[in-house]
Amino acid sequence: MTEPLLEVSGLHKHYPLTQGIVFRKQVGAVRAVDGVDFTLGRGETLGIVGESGCGKSTVAKMLVNLERPTRGQIRYKGEDVTRLSGRALKAVRRNIQMVFQDPYTSLNPRMTVGDIIGEPYEIHPEVAPKGDRRRQVQDLLDVVGLNPEYINRYPHQFSGGQRQRIGIARGLALRPEVIVADEPVSALDVSVQAQVINLMDRLQSEFDLSYLFIAHDLSIVRHISDRVGVMYLGRIVEIGRDAEIYDHPTHPYTQALLSAVPLPDPQARERRERIILTGDVPSPTNIPSGCRFRTRCWKAQERCAQEVPALAVPAAFRLATGPAAHPSACHFAEEKQVVPPEERES
Repeated sequence: MTEPLLEVSGLHKHYPLTQGIVFRKQVGAVRAVDGVDFTLGRGETLGIVGESGCGKSTVAKMLVNLERPTRGQIRYKGEDVTRLSGRALKAVRRNIQMVFQDPYTSLNPRMTVGDIIGEPYEIHPEVAPKGDRRRQVQDLLDVVGLNPEYINRYPHQFSGGQRQRIGIARGLALRPEVIVADEPVSALDVSVQAQVINLMDRLQSEFDLSYLFIAHDLSIVRHISDRVGVMYLGRIVEIGRDAEIYDHPTHPYTQALLSAVPLPDPQARERRERIILTGDVPSPTNIPSGCRFRTRCWKAQERCAQEVPALAVPAAFRLATGPAAHPSACHFAEEKQVVPPEERES
């Protein structure tokens, strides 16, 4: 197996909570990300799913250095980028770019499309000579399906889907190897979502890109991802290939998420077991002991309050070679069918 392009290990991001006006002291912390591990291979798409507030976007921001980790490592081609600064960090950042969630606020309304897409060339002038930048920007507009003649227009003159294409073009300007896409289609209409996803699929092959694709829509993630990681309260609780996660989930939280996926066939919906979680997601300032999902889990036992389950292949599947033998952070993991076979995607 080749070395991963991107390797994340023990990643934490804690935001301190303080009190006092003159003499401020820390009284706690928001544990937004609390020990995340994953790898991303060349040309691979890793989808990250989970409820709002689980830490997905914070992970994305740390990967592109918009947030600094509290501790942990982010290795790009074997080099820990959390220890880099200056020119070394600038060189790495060129190869890891981001597509933001909201196409309405991520584009400067006072800049033309040409200036927005070409702005990365001002920071990395070695990528495109000054006299060639206009042509490069027009080429990028064409690549993402927009008329190159739109180069002098402003963001307000475009629809939401077109704005997101502009954001993708900006992300491609420096010819990166990794694109971190933070809910890139959640603000778009369903029909436009499909167009943007198909565009990203095509660009991945054309530019040999690796994607970290963050979303809360399980159907979209399955369509685009090779592997899927499920996050809950700052940690990944299950990770595996898309068919392993969707057809053979072993963690109770994953099973509950999949049981809520809409099915077009009313009879299939009636046959499916619906898992309704009770209680609210605990606060990231007061995370439960042991398994952080135990306060909402129907399988919870005394052991769950005392031991933190490791993200590993469950003991029940260690001798197996089937799709259920993938890492899951549960003491009582078991395979559970939550979607009727005839309704599963091929």
